[in-house]
Amino acid sequence: MELWKLLLAWMGLALMLRTGEAQLKPNFYQVSCPNVESIVRRAVLKKLNQTIVTVPATLRLFFHDCFVEGCDASVIIASPRGDAEKDAPDNLSLAGDGFDTVIKAKQAVEAQCPGVVSCADILAIAARDVVVLSGGPTFAVELGRRDGLTSRADRVTGKLPGPEFGVDRLSSNFHENNLTTRDMIALSGAHTVGFSHCSRFADRLYSFNSTSAVDLSLNPAYANALMRACPRNVDPTIAVNMDLNTPITFDNVYYKNLLNGEGLFTSDQVLFTDQRSSPVVKKFAADQNSFFKAFARSMIRLGRLGVKTGSQGEIRRDCTAFN
Repeated sequence: MELWKLLLAWMGLALMLRTGEAQLKPNFYQVSCPNVESIVRRAVLKKLNQTIVTVPATLRLFFHDCFVEGCDASVIIASPRGDAEKDAPDNLSLAGDGFDTVIKAKQAVEAQCPGVVSCADILAIAARDVVVLSGGPTFAVELGRRDGLTSRADRVTGKLPGPEFGVDRLSSNFHENNLTTRDMIALSGAHTVGFSHCSRFADRLYSFNSTSAVDLSLNPAYANALMRACPRNVDPTIAVNMDLNTPITFDNVYYKNLLNGEGLFTSDQVLFTDQRSSPVVKKFAADQNSFFKAFARSMIRLGRLGVKTGSQGEIRRDCTAFN
């Protein structure tokens, strides 16, 4: 082999080892815990039968976990001092049902395979399962992550995309995590089953800019519906569905809504109003299968972020506490 090809091969291997990607594989627990996915699926389904919030809560928990410290379940750690990752302002809106889904699934797995499966892997499996159980695509989850040993609120700032972001800031945020703009557009489709508290988008209704109180990219009828659901000084616990049409079904209606000016966040609607991202939005709106394939690929890529493998990290006995 020519020297330059050999060097490139070694560089590629080194990068894979550094990111942990080389050590992740769908059948990681084939010998040590062969039924792990069916155990997690049963726990997720049980939780889903209790509350539909399980779907967006678990999916959002996975995203927030992976974008801070990597996919290592650091977001699930609870601190008596209130200084863990979950205590950061950007994570306070994470629904408790997502945490409970993973905790209950971990308990079920521990009963059959004690000390074997990480909370990080259980969260990754559960995130895939809530997508499938709400009508979305299935895909093989790469496994072999270990749980992180760091969980700090002060390391969250600036790591997660905000509802006011435009395409440039969104793309930059995702590129920092080795994800493409197309990944960003596909993963934004998770908002088809999401919900949000009124405070996260109230500025679009009442104080958008000096020219117009209402964001003019909002469909007027949609804006009026949001105002009825979220009047000024509304109870801060009030939330609305991000997709008013099929809020509990994982589908491509999120993108169809964007074409109609019905994106809840600025960061949603700009995907259509910005000419750089609008072709992909139009494609996903017209072809659900195309969206499903892209979403599955992007979820796999998301699941590789900053993973700990081999001797790194630990396998927590309790997802909420370091061993």
